[in-house]
Amino acid sequence: MTGMTRVTGVFGYPVSHSQSPSMQNAAFRALGLDCVYVPFGVHPDDLERAVQGIRALGIVGINLTIPHKERVIDMLDWVSEDARRIRSVNTIHNCDGVLKGYSTDGAGFIRALESCGKAASGARAVVIGAGGSSRATVHALVAGGAKVALVNRTLDRAVELAATVNGSFGDSVVCPIGLDDPAAERAVKEADLLVNCTPVGMHPKPDAQPIPSDWLHSGLFVYDQIYNPVESQLLRAARAVGADGANGIKMLVFQGALSFEIWTGRTPPVDIMESAVMQG
Repeated sequence: MTGMTRVTGVFGYPVSHSQSPSMQNAAFRALGLDCVYVPFGVHPDDLERAVQGIRALGIVGINLTIPHKERVIDMLDWVSEDARRIRSVNTIHNCDGVLKGYSTDGAGFIRALESCGKAASGARAVVIGAGGSSRATVHALVAGGAKVALVNRTLDRAVELAATVNGSFGDSVVCPIGLDDPAAERAVKEADLLVNCTPVGMHPKPDAQPIPSDWLHSGLFVYDQIYNPVESQLLRAARAVGADGANGIKMLVFQGALSFEIWTGRTPPVDIMESAVMQG
C-alpha cells in the first residue's frame, strides 16, 4: 500500500465473518489495480458518521451488509432508481465527493439462481425475512415472473414490503405471512423455491435455522443466502428430506462483481473471486 492506494471496503455489524475482503482483494491483484478492500465494523449508532467518513477519507467504494442496507439510503447524495424503489443499498461509490448508492443484490441473486439451473419465471417462491437483502430478492423474483409468499417473524415488515412490491408491479404477486401463522407452513409445503434472506444460521450461531425442518419437502430448491458456514443447518435439513439447495457463495460473488465494476469500470475476474471465497 502507498499514498496512492485506493481504498474500498464493507460496513457491517458484525463484519468479521465477511468473505468480501478476500474476494475483492484477489480481484484487485488479478487486474494489477492499486486498490485494497477493508472490513469496517460499524455499529448502527455510528453509521451516519461512518458514511460521512467515506467522503472525508476519500474512500472510493463501500459495500453494506447487515444491518445497514436500509438506513443508509437517506445518508447519500444520489441513489439509483432500483435501490430507491426497494429502499435498500448495498454499494456506495464515492464519485469526487458525491456519494452514490446502488443495489447489486437482486441481480446477483438472479445470476446465482440461474447458475444453479433455476429460474424465477413461473416459480412458487417463499422468501424468509423482510430486511435489505430480502427487499432486493423479492423485487428480483417478481420482476423475473415468480409469485412470492413473504414470511417474516414481524408481520408488519412483511406487509410493508409486500405493499411496496405489489404497488410497483400492479398486482398481488407478493403475499405477506407471519412466521407463526399456519399459512407459512402451507406456503413452504406448496413451494418449489425457498430463499432464506435472514442471518439465522450464520456464524457464530450455525446450529439455528429459520423454519422447522418438517416444513421442507423433496420438491423444494433451497437457496440459503448464508455462506458462513458453507453448509447451513437449513441446507442440511433440506438435503435430509431429499431437497436440493445451494449456499450464498455465488450470490456473494456475483453481487460483489457488480460492485467491483461500479468502482473500477473494469470487467471483474469472477472465477478468481469465487476461488478466493472458497479458499476462505
